Amino acid sequence: MANSAGGVAARAIVFFGIWLAIAGWQLKDIPVGVAAAAAATGVSLALFPRLAPGLRFGALAALAAIFLRGSIVAGFDVARRALSPEPDVRPGFVIFPLRIAPGLARNAFSALSSLQPGALPTGAEDNALIVHAIDVTQPVQAALAADENLFMAAVGYE
Repeated sequence: MANSAGGVAARAIVFFGIWLAIAGWQLKDIPVGVAAAAAATGVSLALFPRLAPGLRFGALAALAAIFLRGSIVAGFDVARRALSPEPDVRPGFVIFPLRIAPGLARNAFSALSSLQPGALPTGAEDNALIVHAIDVTQPVQAALAADENLFMAAVGYE
């Protein structure tokens, strides 16, 4: 699927912004920055023709809010379990079947999942994510399924 002009321009602006952050804001260096951004944009289009079907900012905001809330709640739960006199843990592995196909979207979802306290993706096998959980009696698969649904909606995965 082809890139839209807006998508190409957005990439170029991001690369130019990165260049400005690294090189500084001197007016005499702007032509070099424009050339560097153009080259970086060309390379990124060749290597990653389309990074995502299309971000949906409302769903992305919902994902961020739910992710932040989940991180705080899970962080306190992990701390409570780890710091209690007799730790309340039942560690083990959970197999979570993924609906996201192998590629950038799946890698991004795995990275996002790794940031949640209490569950850590350790690998993928046969379209499933292998997750180490601090307590396998908790609804780990249900939480991952909800996160996957939100992630898919946020990135426009179909």
